[in-house]
Amino acid sequence: MASSTGDVRVGVDIGGTFTDIAVQIGSRSVTTKVLTTPRAPEQAVLQGIAQALAEAGVTPAEVDLVIHGTTLATNALIERKGARTAFIGTEGHRDTLELGYEDRFSEYDVFIEKPAPLIPRDLRFTVPERMSAKGQVLRRLDEVAVAALVPELQEQKIASLAIGLLHAYANPDHERRVRDILAKHLPAVSISLSSEVCAEVREYDRFSTTACNAYVQPLMAGYLERLSRQLKATGLACPLYLMLSGGGLATLDTAMRFPIRLVESGPAGGAILAAGIARESGLPRVLSFDMGGTTAKICLIDDFRPQASRSFEIGRIYRFLKGSGLPVRIPVIEMVEIGAGGGSIASVDRLKRLKVGPESAGAEPGPASYGRGGAAPTVTDADLVLGRIDSRRFAGGSLALDTTAAQAALERDVGTRLGLSAVHSAYGVSEMVGENMANAARVHAIERGKVLSDRTLVAFGGAAPLHAARLAEKLGMDRIVIPTSAGVGSAVGFLRAPVAYEVVRSRFFRLGTFDAGTVNAMLREMAGEARQIVATGAPGAAIEEHRHVEMRYIGQGHEIAVDLPLRDLTDGDAALLRELFEARYAEIFGRAVPGVEVEILAWSITMSASVGGTAGDPPVPRESRPSPSQQRRLFDGLLGEYKDVPVYWRDDLAPGSRIDGPAIIAEAQTATVVSAVFDARIDRFGHIVLERRS
Repeated sequence: MASSTGDVRVGVDIGGTFTDIAVQIGSRSVTTKVLTTPRAPEQAVLQGIAQALAEAGVTPAEVDLVIHGTTLATNALIERKGARTAFIGTEGHRDTLELGYEDRFSEYDVFIEKPAPLIPRDLRFTVPERMSAKGQVLRRLDEVAVAALVPELQEQKIASLAIGLLHAYANPDHERRVRDILAKHLPAVSISLSSEVCAEVREYDRFSTTACNAYVQPLMAGYLERLSRQLKATGLACPLYLMLSGGGLATLDTAMRFPIRLVESGPAGGAILAAGIARESGLPRVLSFDMGGTTAKICLIDDFRPQASRSFEIGRIYRFLKGSGLPVRIPVIEMVEIGAGGGSIASVDRLKRLKVGPESAGAEPGPASYGRGGAAPTVTDADLVLGRIDSRRFAGGSLALDTTAAQAALERDVGTRLGLSAVHSAYGVSEMVGENMANAARVHAIERGKVLSDRTLVAFGGAAPLHAARLAEKLGMDRIVIPTSAGVGSAVGFLRAPVAYEVVRSRFFRLGTFDAGTVNAMLREMAGEARQIVATGAPGAAIEEHRHVEMRYIGQGHEIAVDLPLRDLTDGDAALLRELFEARYAEIFGRAVPGVEVEILAWSITMSASVGGTAGDPPVPRESRPSPSQQRRLFDGLLGEYKDVPVYWRDDLAPGSRIDGPAIIAEAQTATVVSAVFDARIDRFGHIVLERRS
């Protein structure tokens, strides 16, 4: 739909505390924050959109596109609040979801607690059938046995069904036939096939992903249908796209079929924003830092692309211990997420150690300073007491904060236990949450062989600009970028994301027996599937294609991704594939392994198309020294006392403006604290750039 005001797009990010809205009107943008409504998330979405459109002077009919990211699927999985789901597998393999990897993720913990499967044993069924790893029928499907399951499924009042048969990635015929038989008798039941949700080897991962998809599908389909209907009722008749965990956008229909791909949709928007800033600013090595009301997310970005992964764990029993959650195999932007947000609760344990998070006050009841019934002190309360937050302008002035309540909570729950004043308690909370984030970033970088000191920190989210300077000091980083509209960074990132879809197929080859004809036929089929989905979401747009293959040395347990050329392969390309694999292997591990055969496990094709408009040329910066709008008392931890520092309103700062630290640069949804070791300037894009003094 053409708009009289130009290209108008809306980004919506539902977080644990706030729902962020970003409206882009050509090169102009309007943003807002409203408190999330956990019991009915769409209420905050509708309220925030109406508020932002009114401020922008745009009618709902003029909006061309709405892009949405949500944590609803993630929360349903973590809280086990999905649909009543059954699983149908191959005879003899009823307990794959419970056996898992048959290992102990914590070898010396005698009280180890493994994650319980989403689907209990009495709702797991099997049917006689068998496929080989090459897709050959070893035992025909017993269709009578499939039909015999109908009365039991009806009696159990099943709302959703996951079908996962052995080697269905190689031949999905049996899974499709099971679906067709059951769908005739159970038309109201949602059905997920492992061959569609996750067509890859490794049975436990495939079945777990399919079970998770089925578990949240009725909930997500209902929510998305309800949201779409209510948006149209307000006059927003434009398309609704969903942000995927891998950084692309999907149509409503695709998101409803595969809601498991939405589990990290909100954080993905932030990574897309940071990658775009890295590209336009010429920063090849970046650390993305997204700190909101509930969590902090850290992501490594190299050569303008976020680190990506094909595996993810949901609902870890041991928060940072790999293997203690439910595995899912989906395209996902790789990041570390910790319970360190503005709502993270501070406490003192029995050994008089100060702790911050992972528990959060959320939006209900919220921090003590919100005046909504929350009593526990949080990071937001600490920032308020330290002078980093203006109590009258918090969240665009939509919520007045109570400084006295924040001081009382900190003194009661922290100060009296440790013999500290309210302000020193607040500083301790701030330092602790900063060290938690710094430690998570260090570990994340070390595990991937990366160095942080030569990177630029890109900080966004409602709380990140308040803590970015101190985090950079702890990590030895010299440059920080605070984007425009930083307080709603993920929502802004949604507006930069392409419509994209990835198709993965497991097809085993050893390079010594590489069959280019078979591979080319499979790749053409995969490309057609991905292209059709993207073309539906972005009709008429130019579509880009990216291919890669998962390879490993024989005997190894895990693969590495290698880019493929965008052409038909020949049998002689086996040598090229080995060369590409060994170059990538040596880059990661320092050397290749001569004389060992290489094998291929999976192939991947990603199609993407841009749906956003192009921004105009940024103005040429003119260096200036602006005058502050006011002074504010800011606590200086090194001096142990408050100091009066200048406060600048960000909208008044033109490109080229320079500010010496210490200072505060305030805006509607957040504020940037410029510490004494940094100076700030406004670059040509309007971003705040903090640079360490020589």
